[in-house]
Amino acid sequence: MTEALFLMGGLGVVIGVILAAASKIFYVYVDPQILAVEDVLPGANCGGCGLPGCSSNAEAIVAGKAAPNSCVAAGEDVALAIAAIMGVSIEAKEPDIALPGCTYGVQDADIKFIYDGLSDCRAAAMLSGGMKVCSIGCLGLGSCVKACQFGALSMGDKGLPVVDEEKCTGCGACEKACPKNIINLSSVTRRIMREYTTDNCTTPCQRACPAGIDICEYIRQIGLGDYHKAILVIKERNPFPTVIGRICPRPCEDVCRRNFVDEPVAINFLKRFAADYEKEAGERVLPYKAPSTGRKVAVIGGGIEGLSTAFFAARLGHALTVFEASPHLGGLLRSAIAKERLPAEILDWDIDGVLEMGVEARTEQTLGQDFTINSLLAQGYDAVFLAAGGWDSRLARGKSGGNDEIIPGVFLLLDFINAENAGQETACKSDAVVVGGGALGVDAAINCKQKGTSNVTVLLREATDAGALNDEDLSRCETAGVKIIYNGGISRIFGVGDELTEIEITDSETGSKNTMEVKTLILASGRYPELVFTRPKAETETETESEDTASDETQDESPEPQTDPLADHWIGTPSYKKPDYYNEKGLLAKGDALSDYSAAIKAIGGGRRAAASLHQIMYDIDMALPDNVLTINTVIQDVDHVESLETKVRLIMPISSPQELAQAKEVEKGFSTEMAKKEADRCLRCGLICYEHSETVAIEDKMPIAA
Repeated sequence: MTEALFLMGGLGVVIGVILAAASKIFYVYVDPQILAVEDVLPGANCGGCGLPGCSSNAEAIVAGKAAPNSCVAAGEDVALAIAAIMGVSIEAKEPDIALPGCTYGVQDADIKFIYDGLSDCRAAAMLSGGMKVCSIGCLGLGSCVKACQFGALSMGDKGLPVVDEEKCTGCGACEKACPKNIINLSSVTRRIMREYTTDNCTTPCQRACPAGIDICEYIRQIGLGDYHKAILVIKERNPFPTVIGRICPRPCEDVCRRNFVDEPVAINFLKRFAADYEKEAGERVLPYKAPSTGRKVAVIGGGIEGLSTAFFAARLGHALTVFEASPHLGGLLRSAIAKERLPAEILDWDIDGVLEMGVEARTEQTLGQDFTINSLLAQGYDAVFLAAGGWDSRLARGKSGGNDEIIPGVFLLLDFINAENAGQETACKSDAVVVGGGALGVDAAINCKQKGTSNVTVLLREATDAGALNDEDLSRCETAGVKIIYNGGISRIFGVGDELTEIEITDSETGSKNTMEVKTLILASGRYPELVFTRPKAETETETESEDTASDETQDESPEPQTDPLADHWIGTPSYKKPDYYNEKGLLAKGDALSDYSAAIKAIGGGRRAAASLHQIMYDIDMALPDNVLTINTVIQDVDHVESLETKVRLIMPISSPQELAQAKEVEKGFSTEMAKKEADRCLRCGLICYEHSETVAIEDKMPIAA
């Protein structure tokens, strides 16, 4: 017995020694800051932060790879507590909400496909494919509901998921569980920033709309009688619905699938109906905007593009100020369109809607006279966007164009040539570059050379053998000592104070970038490029000494005040290209606006892209578009005919009589409520058409078919 006790005791001592040694050998240090952050987190382990649990999120927060407010299951108090532990401040976080994208389920289908023995949407999709039913149709098995850990999802009466927005945390579990991609996380920022991809269910009219309005949805809401919701859907992508409802060239109607049967839906008339309903009610419907970011943005130009940029940037949470040279906002819309087609009160109503989003407007403020790009940046604006318009815009303001220097060191070739012909002095400093222009560009380059400019270059987008210049022009350049660069596009410009210093050139074939010193830049276009101007960000200085090795004498010394070496420096970056031309490089590329916009709806689309670019540049977000971005050349599943559809005549909008026009009435009177409802019912709700019941189909004769 005694020997057994000694043996057990000896084993205990040995094990204790081994464990003690192991604890030393295998000791893992845990950062107390990570433990403190993890202790504050709720421990939901929902994965909504994109990481496998709260421990991983705590490590990412401390490592600077995740934000203090990255936990979707926690409230603002948790984010503030984490920020206090980290010693940082946080911006208000915009909530993400799950957004189901279906309005029809399996139970409403003409032909039903029954999935026996399967209760999971992903399994049903894998075994049976997606094309037996509408490619975006909900399978209705509730996998998204089971995946939600917060009770925010339920299956509604129609067999479709319904979101409780108050409970939804935007964790994304439902989005991952849905194999049909009908549930997506949605927020103001996402809807403004993202371009459509092949993953989105877009209709032909939506794809044809330069602003990308969800036409099918707002027409559906009009049909339901919810005009408030209809105008909200329109304003997601268009801040000028009352204006556009009167002047849009309606490319959406050209691709309406009712064209296969009778006539297109009166899409634009329905937009006008919803907008007029809001105006006549006198109650402004404002879309949701993100929390304030604390950042200030200036937009130069109060035309439709500048105001659209301000509208969307304000919805992203930024403080916006618009500077306009003329006494009134509106640009060409105010001066170039007949009043019976677009009355001033209609334009003012939509402009007031932009201002009510928190946008400040300063009229009779001219760039180059009352302020400069550098002075705005010096006043604390985080970014400045130039939307000054083209030659026609300047003529509308009573300006002949002149040799204005709106952007430091940048001139339009047209202005340059006109100034030369008028015998006016043209500014052509050393290191001049002429972009494009053919023979006229060569004339300008040689002119600069003759006036003593040391280095003059003609920059061409075309390749050497593309024939952009003929043999005579090439010979003239060689004789005058003018250099030529081929395959080049300007991707950024740089300056200090009120002077241009450098340009960045991107090779259109290789994508390689290089910079060259430039003091004068002459562009062969009818408008100044739409650029986002910002200050360069200083590189983070690395610590050369730790606190432990620093001497007491060094610690006691007062640091000498240092001036910011980049205080007056600025960078001009173009907005990202519209999807149809997103592979193009540099200014004056294919698809860029080289004169004023041909239609206001295109300018609105350009304004949204400009606002997204502003946001991306300020936050150092890559502006590259995804590989599956949707363009006019994208190959997608489509239809070439529509069967079993009853013909319904398109309604014609009533026209004012000559007597009514004489009383300052509009040419078109607009739809009545009854007309709008009847016309909205003509919409096929494309993308969901295989779930629709046509009035000519005998539904009772349809029998379920097993998968």
